[in-house]
Amino acid sequence: MRDTLLIALFAFLGAAAAGLLGAGALWLLRRRSLTASLTVVAAVAVTAMLAGTLAVAQAMFLSRHDLSVVTTVVAMAAVVSLITALLLGRWVVARSRDLALATRSFGERGDFAAPALPATAELAALGRELAATSARLARSRERERALESSRRELVAWISHDLRTPLAGLRAMAEALEDGVAADPDRYLRQIRTEVERLNDMVGDLFELSRIHAGALALSPSRMSVYDLIGDALAGADPLAREHGVRLVGDRIEAVPVEVDGKEMSRVLGNLLVNAIRQTPSDGTVAVTVQRETDRVVLSVTDECGGIPEEDLPRVFDTAWRGSHARTPPGGAGLGLAIVQGIVEAHRGRAAVRNVPGGCRFEVSLPVAGA
Repeated sequence: MRDTLLIALFAFLGAAAAGLLGAGALWLLRRRSLTASLTVVAAVAVTAMLAGTLAVAQAMFLSRHDLSVVTTVVAMAAVVSLITALLLGRWVVARSRDLALATRSFGERGDFAAPALPATAELAALGRELAATSARLARSRERERALESSRRELVAWISHDLRTPLAGLRAMAEALEDGVAADPDRYLRQIRTEVERLNDMVGDLFELSRIHAGALALSPSRMSVYDLIGDALAGADPLAREHGVRLVGDRIEAVPVEVDGKEMSRVLGNLLVNAIRQTPSDGTVAVTVQRETDRVVLSVTDECGGIPEEDLPRVFDTAWRGSHARTPPGGAGLGLAIVQGIVEAHRGRAAVRNVPGGCRFEVSLPVAGA
């Protein structure tokens, strides 16, 4: 037992000395290639074994021949270990270089494709993370391009829509100022109408800017969908009579919701005004409410003849009006964008789909307490 402990002690001392030297070498080479570090690790392992063997051999007084045999065996093991470490290091470095090149192209072109050659688990995981990051960045850039396009389109529409009423206001004001207006009262009424129209447009722009900035402050309270629909139908009834359109509210349940009454009334008002203006005389605009587990779906169905399928995904885009405008004449295409923003601020969803003879706008809201 005592001899075994002595052998273990001599082997440990020899291996420890080799380990200390290897640690120093690794510290000096910490900024160098991975190949150098792997070579040092392999050399430390073989040197530790050789040092321990030599220490034990000297203590046991082995013959010169036996010592040379042991040394030769350890030397051959060292050669094989170093060659293996070098090959492994070069392979890992090559895979790292491939990943670095792919990452560089990711930065230049905005996309990332992981190297096709096999790599270590860590490098493969890093490649997957980079690919996921590339996909997220691509989606972000796409959203940014869409927003920028929407902003440019909005500015163009607003510039166009403001120029016409302002030119009319200027002409009417000059006519009144010069005393050449045949019917001053009619001019004054028209000026008031145009000013109200401009005021509504500015109000829509302000509302949309609050929605996009995330500054839409809601004051939710518990109320019944029945009351919301009833108020909205009463508010839209004069416009419906003017256009000869029937307003129908069927199957409206008294489902409780937690909403900002003012903002949600604006949502329903925008949908009803759009539906009435797009429905021909003697047509019908129907409002329904359907309970679905923890949500309630409010729908407004018109008889506009439908929206082209290729235009459906853009209906709620800012300033979009399509070939058949979904906003009142002179509007800037902001009504449905405001509808979507307010509904999403209430943790709901706004959607549109075609139905026989027209289209249906649906607003899905969570039921109070769900």
